[in-house]
Amino acid sequence: MIAHELLPRLGLAADVAGLFERPKSLPPKLFYDAAGSALFEQITQLPEYYPTRTEAAVLRDNADEIAAALGPVQSLIELGAGTSSKTRALIAAFLHKQSTLKFFPVDISAAPLHLVRDAMCRDFPGLEHTPIVTDFSDELKLPANIPAPRLVLYLGSSIGNFEPMQAVAFLSRIRRTLQPGDALLLGADMRKHPSVLLPAYNDAKAITAAFNKNILAHINRELGGHFDLRTFRHVARWNSSQSRIEMYLQSEVRQAVLIESLGSSAEFEAGELIHTENSYKHSDATVQSMLRQSGFAVERVWKDKRDWFGDYLARVR
Repeated sequence: MIAHELLPRLGLAADVAGLFERPKSLPPKLFYDAAGSALFEQITQLPEYYPTRTEAAVLRDNADEIAAALGPVQSLIELGAGTSSKTRALIAAFLHKQSTLKFFPVDISAAPLHLVRDAMCRDFPGLEHTPIVTDFSDELKLPANIPAPRLVLYLGSSIGNFEPMQAVAFLSRIRRTLQPGDALLLGADMRKHPSVLLPAYNDAKAITAAFNKNILAHINRELGGHFDLRTFRHVARWNSSQSRIEMYLQSEVRQAVLIESLGSSAEFEAGELIHTENSYKHSDATVQSMLRQSGFAVERVWKDKRDWFGDYLARVR
């Protein structure tokens, strides 16, 4: 069964408060309704978007070694699971050395979890598959009966969406849900040349632009917003001093946009920006520092040959 099918509208209303401030902002979790999740799956297949295929290769090439390093695992918990495409190699490696495994994919959107549930159970007969739909960005609540030892997966470049101190706070919340012997496998995108980074967030087919604009369409659908997406432009920038990609939506005209559920209008000047996402690019030192500050002991790291992406195994002592 799937828990927490619908996100409370009250919470969604609070999430859009940044539209009434200057500078304006929206949290990236609002990308991931059903439409946004589908668009992100398209992004992961784009030639410009290197993170998914690079990490998938790291996990595929090292799955047996990762499983051996971890030892027996009873429960696999994947945060921000989406369709769990990269996780399949790890599941296969665990089930090669043990007969059963409990899998708990966690996502803010139910759509991708529904999409893969039947396929997972068909392809992995020893897998017990229990999807959980919840917003874990502010508070991580998991069922109390998840058996140990447990491995939490936080893959992709999702940790890069947090400000550095927020990333430590988030990882610390994960740490508090675990007990000695449990582990975390954290994916992190490494810093690289802007000629590689910028196309990944501004692709030729404009799928990323549609994904970014969907955050406004989400508000239209759920809160009675009146955003005309044609009047906003997708903007992606590399901030070298902060080592991050920044995504924005820029209002191309002066306008006031009614949001019916709030009974208020968000006002925009021509050229005004809504900051929708940061994606920090890390070094080995910054990732290891985050994990240590969060109470984890770093044991191993697996990377691709170009040092573009790393998956870090950290244990609870």
